[in-house]
Amino acid sequence: MVPRVVSRVRPTLLVFLVLATARPASAAEWEGALKGTLRLLADTNAPRDFTDGGTPSPGVDPALSVLGSAEGKGTFERTQLVGRYELGARKYAGFSDEDTLIQAGALEASLALGTEFGLGAEGHVKDRRGGTRAYSDLGASAFAEYAPDVRLALRVRAGARRFVYRPDPTANFGGLELGVLGRYRFDRRHSLSVFGDWGARRYGPLARPRPGVESSPGRREDGALTAGVGYNYKGPLTLGLRYTYQEVSSNSYGETVLRHRVSANAGVRLPWRMTLLAQGSLGVTRYPDGIYLSPEIILVEEDEGQNSLSLKLSRPVSERVDLELSWGLWSTRLPRNDLRYSRQVFGVGVTWRD
Repeated sequence: MVPRVVSRVRPTLLVFLVLATARPASAAEWEGALKGTLRLLADTNAPRDFTDGGTPSPGVDPALSVLGSAEGKGTFERTQLVGRYELGARKYAGFSDEDTLIQAGALEASLALGTEFGLGAEGHVKDRRGGTRAYSDLGASAFAEYAPDVRLALRVRAGARRFVYRPDPTANFGGLELGVLGRYRFDRRHSLSVFGDWGARRYGPLARPRPGVESSPGRREDGALTAGVGYNYKGPLTLGLRYTYQEVSSNSYGETVLRHRVSANAGVRLPWRMTLLAQGSLGVTRYPDGIYLSPEIILVEEDEGQNSLSLKLSRPVSERVDLELSWGLWSTRLPRNDLRYSRQVFGVGVTWRD
């Protein structure tokens, strides 16, 4: 993960209301945490190239990765403030064009209305600089929550989003978003969640007409749908399973895409105070028009819409310091032209927690 430059998040009106109606600072409860990780990496495909069968691998390139995060929460009589900031940087020895800096921040304020309902506002910003996928992603929304007991929680939200893709301004978009998230806990070990988001994206350039159609459909407009279900288990083994369906329907020829994705994560304690964490995902992507014309936009570092598998083994050496070994694999294949993508990243690092 690499750090990005984050714009200042301006406090919302609700934040001011929260601060105005909160109890005195002496009656508030404050929590916070700091975390930092330093890793030495070996990347087998630093430029993230697709190759055919006869193209040699770009070779292994070492890199240095630095990650840091800070989070805090303030709880008052009826209100709560939650904030988080993350910073990451990666420096390659041979592929300096892939050096990356990423910053991300989020702020949420909520107000309890009785014992079951609540209102709030949230904002987030993520900025990535360097490499070939520089972008800024900003959003803000208002939400309402319903939580009649500790087992059930439901949140609905409505807001706006702005995305700026620096290598290609034609991929910039803005629009409204709606979302819903529900969670049900069967008991302290088993829980089920459902989620869905829909966004109306509006672009600057004109949409591409379908072949044989002379009239332009106007400016490009997309409808982005994400829906899924997840299951979590907490016991001797921590387990999470998730299925996600994504559909981007566009009036621009070649831009519509459908994705099915299954992901899983697990964690288990091992002898000698060691912990093993594993993550994996499999996906199927389909382009109804037979092609995909948009530039490849990577929104999450190391989660490139590929099939993936990653492992991390950690062991504490003190109360606040852990040593870790990590490995990750990402791969995919484009069936129409037989291009293949494969990348492995090996790492050794140390993590400090406050």
